[in-house]
Amino acid sequence: MNRVPGDTDNAHSSSVESCPSLRDVHSINPAQLMARIESYEGREKKGISDVRRTFCLFVTFDLLFITLLWIIELNVKGGIETTLEKEVLQYDYSSSYFDIFLLAVFRFKVLILAYAMCRLRHWWAIAFTTAVTSAFLLAKVIISQLFSQGAFGYVLPIISFILAWIETWFLDFKVLPQEAEEENRFLIAQDASERAALLHPGVLSDGQFYSPPESVAGSDEDSEEKQDSEKPVV
Repeated sequence: MNRVPGDTDNAHSSSVESCPSLRDVHSINPAQLMARIESYEGREKKGISDVRRTFCLFVTFDLLFITLLWIIELNVKGGIETTLEKEVLQYDYSSSYFDIFLLAVFRFKVLILAYAMCRLRHWWAIAFTTAVTSAFLLAKVIISQLFSQGAFGYVLPIISFILAWIETWFLDFKVLPQEAEEENRFLIAQDASERAALLHPGVLSDGQFYSPPESVAGSDEDSEEKQDSEKPVV
């Protein structure tokens, strides 16, 4: 059976749309490509992307917020010194909030080490911290007697659990995809600039422009006089 002309046109249009990068290579100005490459290289020189910096700030906020809530809890129970001695030196798993604070410190150290200092581009580190946080908090809520100690028995475990999962969501759906997209754009722009350099030679510099040699003043008159002198005298 012969293919319908409409199907041929659709197949041709789909094949053309499937290769937008090649069309962009011919249409983008080489100067614009070089500007894009320089902007991407400037981001690489900064060492850390803006979205990753925001993630690290949120991890720091997690630690500071849990610390603030724990200090407020120490004051509510009758003073920082006496309650701190009771929760730290006389630690009791069923009634102390000190372990929730240590859990926030654990998340902060692991995530900052992995994603700020080592600049990992994988989710295994935050998956580990979130799994440890979730398992510990679920076990503490089930086994301990936090709910009998007032509002902080609900607030600290719930907020710690929520913050850990927000960090996971932010890294997995914002940081890693955006950095991968920026890296792909850089590679495409770099490849496009190389192709554009082959297709469109660079603009000639000032040293490459040559003017024709200047004609000697009066050369036309000299040639006419020479022709007259060569004519035979009648």
